[in-house]
Amino acid sequence: MPPVPVPRVDGFTRTTDVPLYWCAYGAAGGEKLLLLHGGPGAHHDYLLPQMLSLAEPNGAASRELLFYDQRGGGRSRSDTSDREAAITWETHVRDLELVIDELHVEPLTIVGYSWGGLLALLFAREAAARRVRFAPARLVLIDPAPVARRFRDQFEREFARRQASPEVQGLRDELAASGLRERDPAAYRHRSFELSVAGYFADPRAARDLTPFRVTGRVQQSVWDSLGDYDLVADPELRAITTPTLIVHGRQDPIPLESSEQCASALRATLVVLDQCGHVPYVEQPHALFAAMEEFLTATC
Repeated sequence: MPPVPVPRVDGFTRTTDVPLYWCAYGAAGGEKLLLLHGGPGAHHDYLLPQMLSLAEPNGAASRELLFYDQRGGGRSRSDTSDREAAITWETHVRDLELVIDELHVEPLTIVGYSWGGLLALLFAREAAARRVRFAPARLVLIDPAPVARRFRDQFEREFARRQASPEVQGLRDELAASGLRERDPAAYRHRSFELSVAGYFADPRAARDLTPFRVTGRVQQSVWDSLGDYDLVADPELRAITTPTLIVHGRQDPIPLESSEQCASALRATLVVLDQCGHVPYVEQPHALFAAMEEFLTATC
């Protein structure tokens, strides 16, 4: 497992309804990128250390990368407050608005991964309708979560199929026969986690050296329930977004490529499709991912 680096500075927000953990990496005073992790109900750690490549791009000035654990997950989890009120997509949009203000993220570039990509889209839609105060200057959506319920249903079926596949079962059998559980229980738990997400990868054997994470199930369910039978590509407000946008999608992602294709069409965004890549491009195809991001960020700075 790669070591999780220590942030340059971190803390808890003071302006949100509940304190949210945040941290910063890279150069103070550099161009700021706000990175949104997936989930919902997860935390930022599993994007590290790979995503820190964005802090010091070749031939460009250093950047400051800002992360925070969204409400209900990681160090922003509060069992009491999480149970008192349902956490919805609107909750996350309100929190994001306050985090942007408190951390002084200006100009606002949001890099959203998986659910974080969908959250970035929802925030940009609210900004275009002037329901939040800050409009993104740029958006980067990395394998964004499905933009319509029908695509989410397709994803869930495909991921379940992959997890039940002979390839993943063979890896589970190898682990069971390895004796690792008795020799090194911590390493066994870590490998078990990797196999629990192997279906996200184009090649399940590539699910290695991952930073483990946990998802707070009730938060995840609450957020998806709040979206209902959603379809962002049919929402005219989505087409009001004029923010320069890059969407990167792994061709073998269990999330249907059509989801990102339709989103890119609605936003008039640049779509980059990575071959031999599933849902985790920062592990599976890091060079191609970061090259596409650097090209876009340089062209739109």
